[in-house]
Amino acid sequence: MVTVASRKTSSQKRNWLGKASASMKRRGTKGAFSNSAKKACMSTGAYANKVLSNPKASPLQKKRANFARNAMKASKGG
Repeated sequence: MVTVASRKTSSQKRNWLGKASASMKRRGTKGAFSNSAKKACMSTGAYANKVLSNPKASPLQKKRANFARNAMKASKGG
């Protein structure tokens, strides 16, 4: 029996951001990366690039930076 990988519909692709936002709100981590960026006196995008290029950054900060970049791309439609 051959199984075919399911493909996400366009509405499912767009809904990932809403689900992630709700999850972060539930866990109390919504805005944590933005606050770190503000403390560093940088924009969220600039801080995300800085964190991702820093080999000493914590894995959690790198995950948050990657999410921030992806969320910015999704909000711009790309």
